[in-house]
Amino acid sequence: MTIDLNSDVGESFGAWTFGDDARIIESVSSVNVACGFHAGDPTGIRATCAAAAAAGVSVGAHPAYRDLAGFGRRFIDVEPAELTNDVVYQIGALQALARAAGTTVRYVKPHGALYNTIAVHERQARAVVQAVREVDATLPVLVLPNTVIESEARSAGLRTVVEAFADRAYTPDGALVSRREPGAVLHSETDVVEHVLRMATESEVLAVDGSRIRIEAESICVHGDTPGAVAMAAAVRRALTAAGVGIGAFA
Repeated sequence: MTIDLNSDVGESFGAWTFGDDARIIESVSSVNVACGFHAGDPTGIRATCAAAAAAGVSVGAHPAYRDLAGFGRRFIDVEPAELTNDVVYQIGALQALARAAGTTVRYVKPHGALYNTIAVHERQARAVVQAVREVDATLPVLVLPNTVIESEARSAGLRTVVEAFADRAYTPDGALVSRREPGAVLHSETDVVEHVLRMATESEVLAVDGSRIRIEAESICVHGDTPGAVAMAAAVRRALTAAGVGIGAFA
């Protein structure tokens, strides 16, 4: 059994350092690199891509709404054509920086509010799918299961990769608990490890009401900006290895 571990990186901006990319990269097999719209600047993005290349970790594009002030966590009612162009722009920018750093972009994972919106919003989901198809139709897309974006991407011939979250709580219907709600983010290393082992070995998650949700995840996200993220990612990797689960990139 092998599973991918991914994390969001490249989110530092100018003089502001955000997360510890170098140490997170030691524990994961794929990194979702910010593309400048919600976070990240060219110098930092290129350095992160170079670190990933040196570690043999796959690089994915992490496009977002144009929302630096809100870190891409606010819904924007953008027209589909404009959203398509924004996503094309972001993937293209990362492709150039990744190439300069000695690696390539191997998949796409939308960020934050865009990720959550396209789970239910048909027009925006189609806009993102259109962007990926126009840039490179061989790029897989990371998705929540049983969502609009999963259906739209598959209908368009794109490969979809189901993702689960190590440090996020789930509602009984399989959605992520809103970050505005208490308990949305898991901070206990023990809880996170238990959460991940259940995902990887039993293909299910425990929802906030105690119900069990079936989820066949190919990739598990450990957020790089969660307090204690470095130690948490390392603990997750150790626990999976001890359980006989290999860590390997899906792309």
